[in-house]
Amino acid sequence: MIASISGEVLSRRPDHVVINTGGVGYQLSVSAETLRSVPAIGKQVGLFSQLIARDDALTLYGFATEEERGLFGLLTSVSGVGPKVALAALSGGPARELLGAIAAGDAKRFQAVPGIGKRTAERIIVELRERVAGELEGDADGAEIAIRRPDDPRSLAREGLLNLGYSPQEAERLLADADGERPEELVQAALRKAAGAKAA
Repeated sequence: MIASISGEVLSRRPDHVVINTGGVGYQLSVSAETLRSVPAIGKQVGLFSQLIARDDALTLYGFATEEERGLFGLLTSVSGVGPKVALAALSGGPARELLGAIAAGDAKRFQAVPGIGKRTAERIIVELRERVAGELEGDADGAEIAIRRPDDPRSLAREGLLNLGYSPQEAERLLADADGERPEELVQAALRKAAGAKAA
């Protein structure tokens, strides 16, 4: 198993990055959440990784934290949730927030993800609820924040964009490079980016 990849960022795209390690460029599919932690091209980065082998391809997936990689593994263990759908779910917020949603039985949190319908969302909750309980033990305060009030500026900005009709993936993409310390500044930067994309 390739547990981690460290090196120079060669490419940074909405759904993947390429990292040069020892003269070899490794392409890793990433969530929008992980992409936010990947620096500019030419900078050094280290990502946890997971290799998934299929008949027609070997695909590397990259994660900013071990927690996100662990949640990716849990999600893909659920019937009907493949790697691409799992990445889409992880793009919807920090791993701890998603763990909190599972622990709270918040199936609607996952129904907003493309590729996850009502039945699959409910299956995620049923199959993973007890398994993630241990992840949140010993961190009651963090769990409460994840479940009830993810009130950091980016989370608030993300909620604002969702209220404006953007999907979780669109919101994360628009906020990926947004500058600002307050939620309203981040939303304004995201909307400018969206307007620029439409004009292009």
